[in-house]
Amino acid sequence: MSDFVLTAPEGANKKKRIVGRGSSSGLGTTAGRGNKGQQSRSGGKVYVGFEGGQMPLYRRIAHRGFSNYPFKEEYSVFNLTEIEAKYESGETVDKESLIKKGILKKARSLVKILGDGNVTKKLTINVDKISASAKEKIEKAGGTVTVSNE
Repeated sequence: MSDFVLTAPEGANKKKRIVGRGSSSGLGTTAGRGNKGQQSRSGGKVYVGFEGGQMPLYRRIAHRGFSNYPFKEEYSVFNLTEIEAKYESGETVDKESLIKKGILKKARSLVKILGDGNVTKKLTINVDKISASAKEKIEKAGGTVTVSNE
């Protein structure tokens, strides 16, 4: 008649813990609060960051001044040696092509090119920043440079 017997999984139904109902209950006398001290008293709770009356850390440290951290711009940096190795003559170096070639990981990061190495290929470069030496070497090889963020 009853092919299916539905039961709750092991440990799903726990017995309610009733404290302070005599010593034979297992949670009598101190009712699981230990002996003495602030935590054993009624209303004896402390706020987060409380250090027993000592001046808390968050109040000891000075909170003044300005931090530029939220506005910090981080650039993904590439040298001419990497670009020379990965690109053919006549190609365009920009975020999309850097991602396609697997050099740039995140599409949202800013790109800067530095002048370590030499360029022999004619490249069109469109990035956020470029060093003066890199720009000079690219233009010397017959390439063009456009900087979108200056």
